[in-house]
Amino acid sequence: MEIPQGINVRVDGHKITAKGPQGEVQKMFPKGAQVKVNGNRIELETPNKALYGTLDSILRSMLKGVSSGYTRNLKLLYAHFPITVEVKGSDVFVKNFLGEKQPRKTVLIGSTKVLAKGQSVTVSGPDKEAVGQTIANLRTAMRIKDKDGRVFQDGIYEVEV
Repeated sequence: MEIPQGINVRVDGHKITAKGPQGEVQKMFPKGAQVKVNGNRIELETPNKALYGTLDSILRSMLKGVSSGYTRNLKLLYAHFPITVEVKGSDVFVKNFLGEKQPRKTVLIGSTKVLAKGQSVTVSGPDKEAVGQTIANLRTAMRIKDKDGRVFQDGIYEVEV
C-alpha cells in the first residue's frame, strides 16, 4: 500500500506509528504479522488471510486519520431538562441530564477532541477507534436508568451534516 505525501510511518517491532498533519496514531500488531516500510510503501505479510484483511483495513484507517482525520457530528436531544456538555482537560461532564444535580462524567480517549456548542457536539481526532470509543463513552454516560426508555428519550444522537 502507498504512503501518501506528508505522512511518516515507523515500525518498531510490533508497534506501528503513523504521523501526519492531523496528529499521530500508534497501534500494536500481533506477533504473526510482519509489517515493513520500504520507501513510500508499506508491505504486510501474514499467513492468515482474515488477519491480513483486518490489518490492511487498520493501516488504511491510520493513514486516512493522520492525513484528514475523523469527525462525527452528534446532537443533544431532550424533552424534559436542557442538557449541557462541558469539556475540562480530558474529562467530559454532562450536566442537568434528566434534571440530575450531579453531572455525569466520562473521559476522552487518546488525542480526541470534543467541541460542544449548544445542542451540537462534534467529536474529532486522527484515530478512528478513539473517536468511536469516546462517542460510546458519552452514550454510556447518558444511559437512562430507573425510568421508562419509551417516555424518556433524552440523550445524544448522531446526525448527518
